[in-house]
Amino acid sequence: MRSKGFTLIEILVVLVIMAVIISLAVLSIGTTGRDTQLDEESRRIQGLVDILHERALLEGRDFGLRIEPTGYGFVVYSADRDRWLPLGDEHEFRHRDLPKGVTFQLELDSVQVVLKPLEQSLSSDDPPPPPQVAIAASGEGTPFHLTLLRDETQARASVNGDAFGKTSQQSSDHSPEKRS
Repeated sequence: MRSKGFTLIEILVVLVIMAVIISLAVLSIGTTGRDTQLDEESRRIQGLVDILHERALLEGRDFGLRIEPTGYGFVVYSADRDRWLPLGDEHEFRHRDLPKGVTFQLELDSVQVVLKPLEQSLSSDDPPPPPQVAIAASGEGTPFHLTLLRDETQARASVNGDAFGKTSQQSSDHSPEKRS
């Protein structure tokens, strides 16, 4: 006659199943608290600004970063036309929209800038607004602090630039990464 209870094998099988389920849950949530989408986008912005800084020095042209609440794009100054023109013909510098639920916050000289979407109703004769962040041919740039913020979780990642073109990126787990 068999006694009521569990065998050692049955208990071990249940423990193994529970361990696998718990480990999958921990891996899917992420123990570091990182938001990889924010980190990826902030690294992309930092890399593109660094590339444009080098191009400005090499080509002797002024470039800029135009920031909207949920998107951004790069522009070049055309002295012939006396206006900023989009760099849309170059795929890597096209206008980009942020993922849903992610917005920008921009600080220039420690002052929060109110970001407005670019008006699509502008005629071709109306010059578009200048970029908030300029990258001059002399190697200088607008010092800025750009934060990417996820609305639901309040996770943040940021990109910082100084007047000499050095940029740094702070990931959503708050470990700063510097680049010159």
